[in-house]
Amino acid sequence: MALVAIVGRPNVGKSTLFNRLTKSRQAIVSETAGTTRDRQYGKCDWNGKEFSVVDTGGWVVNSDDIFEEAIRQQVIIATEEADLVLFLVDVTTGVTDLDVDVAEILRRTKLPVVLVANKVDNNAQIYDSYEFYKLGLDEPICISSATGSGTGDLLDVIMEKLPSASDEVVEDGIPRFAVVGRPNAGKSSIINAFIGEERNIVTEIAGTTRDSIYTRFDKFGFDFYLVDTAGIRRKNKVTEDLEFYSVMRSIRAIENSDVCILMLDATRGIEGQDMNIFQLIQKNSKSLVVVVNKWDLVEDKSPIAIKTFENAIRERMAPFKDFPIIFASALTKQRIFKVLETAKQVYLNRTAKVGTTKLNEVMLPLIEAFPPPSVKGKYIKIKYCSQLPNTQIPSFVFYANLPQYVKEPYKRFLENKIRENWQMTGCPINIFIRQK
Repeated sequence: MALVAIVGRPNVGKSTLFNRLTKSRQAIVSETAGTTRDRQYGKCDWNGKEFSVVDTGGWVVNSDDIFEEAIRQQVIIATEEADLVLFLVDVTTGVTDLDVDVAEILRRTKLPVVLVANKVDNNAQIYDSYEFYKLGLDEPICISSATGSGTGDLLDVIMEKLPSASDEVVEDGIPRFAVVGRPNAGKSSIINAFIGEERNIVTEIAGTTRDSIYTRFDKFGFDFYLVDTAGIRRKNKVTEDLEFYSVMRSIRAIENSDVCILMLDATRGIEGQDMNIFQLIQKNSKSLVVVVNKWDLVEDKSPIAIKTFENAIRERMAPFKDFPIIFASALTKQRIFKVLETAKQVYLNRTAKVGTTKLNEVMLPLIEAFPPPSVKGKYIKIKYCSQLPNTQIPSFVFYANLPQYVKEPYKRFLENKIRENWQMTGCPINIFIRQK
């Protein structure tokens, strides 16, 4: 899937445009410059075609020097990883020195760049946008991300400039495992541990330089593709802002995978960036295996310490708690084989099928014993359930007389009961409530 990055100096409306394109309110919008500290990621659908959008935030606002350098690094990383860049400028303030600096970086790249003049709220301001021709980035597209004016024309231009998807020579039906995590968590080490020595039975199938790289692994009874964007491809001298870099690269790896192997550093525990990547996995409905790497460096390996570590991870990732956690060491190859076995089992769990008769036999008595709470004096009755066929992940539909009153907590209750009775560890589940 194509990746579009929104770049520009602070307070030009990047987060507002992000919310407009993704039809969400994920990004916090404020008049204060530097509000966006976390990178926002979402999907945009236009005329039946879908692409991913990243709002480049996380500005450092301590001093002007650091401020400008942070923006410059964001732009460089965006040009490294994205398929297209939206360069947002503010028509009410005109061209600034920082706009000129960013434009200079973008002109040197071979990446498609769309210059977007934002905050054009009336026809008179269209004439003000002509000033941006001096940036040397073709004609500016005039929009108002606040009102939505001009965004349809912008999306048409984006679809024209996005590169056509390269043909991936990847066989269907073979699992795709992605190794993701923050920098220095051991992604490259575990990849080397997987494919390191007997390279004669590893075949690489690469698309364009911006595509994920598929490495075929077919030994010891396993057969899968390793979707890697961690250590195989160079990052072309990008040394700053590793957090943004790893998230940009994780997006592509996650989208091209079936199972995500999330690497955590045992010496540092679970941190904010790990949660960002975990949320990407959830948004894309991918299966999950958590690997606590560098376990050889931990002194206290008692069962109590392991249980405490596990509980801390599951609490941070709640309400999704049904996933395997493996304590391993890529350096010593401790439990590396178990990582592969678990990832394979988690992949098989995605294809689990539950018979309609058995599902009703188990779930209906549980629903009768613990029915959905009544709303406005109206009682909700669920009389029948079944698993939907031909879905990417296990999806179950429950037929009720008042489906609109069944809330998320009760859907989680149904999901938990399904997990208790059938093996779906590490796999996301969809619960739908429909009219009886």
